[in-house]
Amino acid sequence: MDINWLTDFIRPRIRSLVEPREVPDNLWQKCPKCEGMLFHRDLEKNLNVCYHCNYHLRISVKERLDFLFDEARYSRLALPEVAFDPLKFKDRKRYSERLRETKAKTGLKDAITAAKGMIGGNPAVVAAFNFSFMGGSMGAAVGEAILTAAQEAVRTRSAFIIIPSSGGARMQEGMLSLIQMPRTIIAVEMVKEAGLPYIVLLTDPTTGGVSASFAMVGDIHLAEPGSTIGFAGRRVIEETVREKLPDDFQTAEYLRDKGMVDMVVSRRDIPQTIGTILNLLMNPEAPSPSGDLEGAEMGRRAAGSSRSDAGKSRAAKNAARQARSALSAAKKSDKKPAKKPLKKTARSAV
Repeated sequence: MDINWLTDFIRPRIRSLVEPREVPDNLWQKCPKCEGMLFHRDLEKNLNVCYHCNYHLRISVKERLDFLFDEARYSRLALPEVAFDPLKFKDRKRYSERLRETKAKTGLKDAITAAKGMIGGNPAVVAAFNFSFMGGSMGAAVGEAILTAAQEAVRTRSAFIIIPSSGGARMQEGMLSLIQMPRTIIAVEMVKEAGLPYIVLLTDPTTGGVSASFAMVGDIHLAEPGSTIGFAGRRVIEETVREKLPDDFQTAEYLRDKGMVDMVVSRRDIPQTIGTILNLLMNPEAPSPSGDLEGAEMGRRAAGSSRSDAGKSRAAKNAARQARSALSAAKKSDKKPAKKPLKKTARSAV
């Protein structure tokens, strides 16, 4: 049997050396901060944190819930359905088309996922935003999800944790989106009146109507390093106040130094820190891990206020009732004729 060695052996060997091999595009990723190249497997093992400069890249909801809950065991909450494109909104394309495309691309129903499980051995309900779903914008579905998660936390006597990553209200839903701000505040107040911890983990970015509502009223505020946290954009503020703002303005570290954020915690340390805080708030007599002294001290400071929220609410109602009674009594006294002033005597003058 004749073998054409030039065709069968030499030519394929030369072709394999000369022709470029197809390399998948997603094997490497450039860090937005230091521009270092990150291999996808190493980046995934490091929880999407740059191993050159410690820059925290965004992470999906599934990955976040997997490393946050004990042994990655949790169950997702069934969230109520909301009206689909109630305003029939259209800009460059229809809102209904945007929703369908985003749902197909992300595999999510909306910008938030709610789940319950154990964190540090304590029951917790977590509502986490996904920025990849229309910038994590808050619409009616997000408001319903937060309300449902808060009700579940109260029903099961669990801590309530929200992890925002959002550009703010969803403009395609107009006023329906804006009214989710007071609705989410009501949901949070339900948890506080029940005497349960409410913790907010601020991630990049937390802005707009989200930061102006439930995201900034937590018992304890944690934040990931370098996260952008604010209401209006930097350029808008600079044009309004006509001043140059600091380079670190609206970062997690800046807000911590100004007292708006309690702790800036690296992503890898978040489960242990939250677990320590929950142990102190929900099981104050249980020993806390010795490695997280800062989280333990934070939990001790928050424990008293968190347990007395229900009492404070009742006290506030009683104070308001007493104020109304005093006001009505003052009005009645105003109608009575004023008494003549007493004449000064030598004794009163002294």
